Amino acid sequence: MSVPLYQAKAEFFRMLGHPVRIRVLELLQDGPTAVRDLLAAIEVEPPALSQQLAVLRRSGIVTSTREGATVVYTLASGDVADLMRAARRILTEVLSGQNELLAELREARVPAR
Repeated sequence: MSVPLYQAKAEFFRMLGHPVRIRVLELLQDGPTAVRDLLAAIEVEPPALSQQLAVLRRSGIVTSTREGATVVYTLASGDVADLMRAARRILTEVLSGQNELLAELREARVPAR
């Protein structure tokens, strides 16, 4: 029996639900990146990065190639970069709305009794 589309989408977003994975995807938007460069940018222990890269690789969202002793990761599709940009736009809009509400609350302070 096949998995319903909404369930597959939920599993996909759950796979994205780790800060290191999100950071890797953000960094890979700039192009193929060696593991050593990912380590330097993310500042996590090598085993932790390796574990998160394996999750992304198994999901098919990134690919890896070996260039001598260096492993280089790449986004599997430009759609992933589009998704990261869309997430940034959505988050910016949400936070902007919260800042506007906070400003309104500050302006409408009730005097202390």
